[in-house]
Amino acid sequence: MIRPRKGSRIRPALPALALAAALTATAFTAPPATAQSETFTLTLRHLDREGAPTDSYSTRVVGVSGAGEAVEERPHDASGTVTLRLPKGRYLLDSQLLPESEGAGVDWLVQPRLDLDHDTTVTLDARTTSPVDVRPPEAGARPEHAMSFVEVHHDGRTRSANLMSSADGLRVAHVGPAAEAGSVTASFDAYWIGERADYGLGYRFTSGRALTGFARRPAAGDLATLKVCAADRGATGGVGSAAILPSEGTTVGLGAQFARPGTATFHVTPERGAWDLSYTTPGTPETPPNRYEAPDLPVRAGATTTHTFDNAVLGPALDPTPGAAPAGVRDGDRLALDVPLLADGEGHTPSAPVFRSATTTLHRDGVLVGTHRGDPGRASFTLGTAAQARYRLTATAVHGTGTRAGRTTAVWTFDSAATTTPTALPLSAVRFTPALDLAGTAPAGAELRVPVTVQGPAAGAGTRSLRVRTSVGGGGTWTEAPVVNGAVVVRNPAAGGTVSFRATLTDAQGNTLDQTLGNAYRTR
Repeated sequence: MIRPRKGSRIRPALPALALAAALTATAFTAPPATAQSETFTLTLRHLDREGAPTDSYSTRVVGVSGAGEAVEERPHDASGTVTLRLPKGRYLLDSQLLPESEGAGVDWLVQPRLDLDHDTTVTLDARTTSPVDVRPPEAGARPEHAMSFVEVHHDGRTRSANLMSSADGLRVAHVGPAAEAGSVTASFDAYWIGERADYGLGYRFTSGRALTGFARRPAAGDLATLKVCAADRGATGGVGSAAILPSEGTTVGLGAQFARPGTATFHVTPERGAWDLSYTTPGTPETPPNRYEAPDLPVRAGATTTHTFDNAVLGPALDPTPGAAPAGVRDGDRLALDVPLLADGEGHTPSAPVFRSATTTLHRDGVLVGTHRGDPGRASFTLGTAAQARYRLTATAVHGTGTRAGRTTAVWTFDSAATTTPTALPLSAVRFTPALDLAGTAPAGAELRVPVTVQGPAAGAGTRSLRVRTSVGGGGTWTEAPVVNGAVVVRNPAAGGTVSFRATLTDAQGNTLDQTLGNAYRTR
């Protein structure tokens, strides 16, 4: 059995930042003080856990508002005392007092409100810190890593500080007066590795202070469970990787590698809010890894959420999230299509869909406008006319190998004229979601209920008509499959056979879809 190898996943403060930059707050360059700037002396004294001066520290002073709002300083002096001359204003101060011996843990002190309006001395004393004691209910679990994070809002500006550390041995303290109520957000995310599952223990608070010590010992029933199931439709094996990450804020997550087909299990804290799941397929010299995401998952204590990635049935999928980008857009005389044509069985979109060939064509009143090849479901066309016309948009992708290779085709017809602003095209999709094993197969000879879901303008009351047919002969012949209570029933062929689906759809406005999923799943 392959035991997972762990790693971290980072949500940086800015997407373009590299890993090292993600572990510090946004940097600022201190401008030279002008003749008009009123400046004051800031003296920082660093004391270790014995109360003695120490040179083992890393301190950062960041301007929040006032004349010093663009300041960032990282002062250091071997004596343990350092002096700065800074413009009048509010600052965020944080300091890591580093341990003299390995395993002793870091002391992190944060002053979210440092109002520099007179000469000021701040003592950063490790003796004022208290332990962070956050651990899972599994006695044998071992600590992996953690991130402590503080974000300060003041006068319309935001500054932050964070610390990447062990999930065990950390001590923290708030320094100085409290800031305004609700202006400080503090979070702590710790990860532990268990025998059969891993743990994401995250907490987030909004107040006027940073944390001074912090203790949580959640019971098993206090945690939610997230499961990542990795399919292996081609029976090629390999090692994939799953990851969890809190959905909100600058944070760190946890990754785990495991053999496919297989499952990774994580227990997480509902107090942290929603969580993100991701899965990355194994890569090969010929095929790069493919990444799937399931973001913003609500979790509840005692409940299990399972996502299966990279399984059949592959087909078009539209993003149901309110405000999501439309699958097709008309803007003036430009028409663009961007629909995941090979989303997996649960509708997760692959970062780099694996396909053998892909073609997208557009016809206007029966006359070819253009053809694009490659990149399934993505194309852009210049129409050259503002007049309203009937358009036929056809997207096809072939995936898999051998005689049972899958073929996805979607043909949309709709009326369109030039627009003055980007306007969504009336494109719908039909999803078929049978319960399959992690090899993408179903039992031979069995009756299988296959849920059918309409997405897009034709969803719900937007459907004028829907016809579904199935084929167990690779699409040579088709059999009517009535949709009853949101599903069709398929009699599976003998072992080693395939089932194909065809949906013919008309929405309430007369726009149509003819969608075919050839060799959608196999039998065993």
